[in-house]
Amino acid sequence: MWKLSDPGSVLPRLSNGARILIIRLRSLGDIVLETPALAALHAWRPDLRLSLLVEPAYAAVLEGNPAVAEVLLLRGFLPTIHELRRRRFAAVFNQHAGPTSALLTALAGSPVRVCWTGCQFSALYNVLVMPPSDAKGEKKLHTVDHRMEQFFGTGLPRGPIPATQIYPQAEAVTAGARRLAERGVDPLQPYAVVHPGAPYFPKRWPLESFARVARWLRERRGLVPVIVLGNADGDLAAAVGQHFAPSDVVLDSLSLPELIALISGASLFLGNDSGPAHLAAATGRPVVVVFGASDAVAWRPWRIAYRVVQNDSLCNPCRATPCAGIDGLHCILTVTPEQVCDACDAVLMEERASVAES
Repeated sequence: MWKLSDPGSVLPRLSNGARILIIRLRSLGDIVLETPALAALHAWRPDLRLSLLVEPAYAAVLEGNPAVAEVLLLRGFLPTIHELRRRRFAAVFNQHAGPTSALLTALAGSPVRVCWTGCQFSALYNVLVMPPSDAKGEKKLHTVDHRMEQFFGTGLPRGPIPATQIYPQAEAVTAGARRLAERGVDPLQPYAVVHPGAPYFPKRWPLESFARVARWLRERRGLVPVIVLGNADGDLAAAVGQHFAPSDVVLDSLSLPELIALISGASLFLGNDSGPAHLAAATGRPVVVVFGASDAVAWRPWRIAYRVVQNDSLCNPCRATPCAGIDGLHCILTVTPEQVCDACDAVLMEERASVAES
């Protein structure tokens, strides 16, 4: 008989080989930041069968992950419910916590339904875990710490939290190398991936600033700048040619597996606070991230050589929509190319020192 009033008993009392469903529907960075929990659960109890429910666009993030028994895709509400109920999950952990994920959790047919205290539709869950707070009682922690609490609070032994990790696939690595070769980049030539895009403009550092740093990377550090643009960055495509050098490589039609593979071979990743920065961290690449309106404490790269470039601002975190009416985007426009070049220098030196020690 489950003692649902004792959340700490949930995971230890699961039978050998029990199925667990973890719901994290989107987005790119959020799925990457789920991987430490998967690794920790798998290391503790490799017998458990961990299934992830995600939207189809993000499934490649979990490809090849040894902790994942199955990736389920959200392909319509009723068909998904049918698939979930058929698997008879022993427990469902809702790491998304929105209305759709709440209904999916409730209708999956599991006897244990876990979310955080104070989440939406809390009546649909029978195990609620208190979100973590720091030593001062404040809730300003990294997103990974927040995610892990559902599992620590339900019986996963507390300990060091693993790094994020994704697994580039061989076919995508080959395809990425071919794309670079077609653009004149020698396979042995070191390159830096530069991602100037972001979901919305308060998180976008100016394109011309990225171009200045790209030129510095080529001239001072011998790295070929490879500029990558995603599906949401179409408005930047036309302007890229105006700012970046003709010798810079621009790739704007990569699949997600190809993007992962390309980033995994880079000597450096430079970008805004967005999903590709977390891909870079999860492949062990040195990362420099320019932050504007978002919270660097919660969304910085996790457990990897990185530098965050962010200046203090009265409007950080962002509280204005839109913010064009407050005399410009102070939170991100105050970041200078010189600051970012210094950050690149520092993280590259740290990486070289780490390699020398090993």
